[in-house]
Amino acid sequence: MLILNTGGTFNKKYNPIAGELYVPSDEKAIEAIIDTLNMDVRVRGILHKDSLEMDESDRALLCEEIVNAKEEIVIVVHGTDTMDQSAVKVAQLGLDKTVVFTGAMVPFAVDPIEATANLAMAIGYATNCKSGVYIVMQGVCGEYDTIIKNKAVGKFEYV
Repeated sequence: MLILNTGGTFNKKYNPIAGELYVPSDEKAIEAIIDTLNMDVRVRGILHKDSLEMDESDRALLCEEIVNAKEEIVIVVHGTDTMDQSAVKVAQLGLDKTVVFTGAMVPFAVDPIEATANLAMAIGYATNCKSGVYIVMQGVCGEYDTIIKNKAVGKFEYV
């Protein structure tokens, strides 16, 4: 299993000097969770961005990483605002792999519960479904085109 880290709120930390949240260029949040699961998982950071800052070249890089991955199961830690756009790009590849997108609405560094639950659920879901592209967030799990982020209420829902 491979976990690709693109950044997003999941990874954000607070910078007390600047007085703002930022996406660090590390995989510490993911690694902290994986350490508690006692699993053999490869973690690779590729973007370290808020998903609102991602562009088509970033999505192309993500697709390239998934295509070139030797693993059949790939979890993508991604910002929630454009997770659906990246999932569409990956689905268009038509790969015989299982790709699950997850993230968090609250940074792991602020409160680790949601990020931990989402990543653990994504791993469990990925190991028990057929190849395809999925979104797993806040207990909502399914094919990428059946789940949306309802920005008005701040939660993921089935279409």
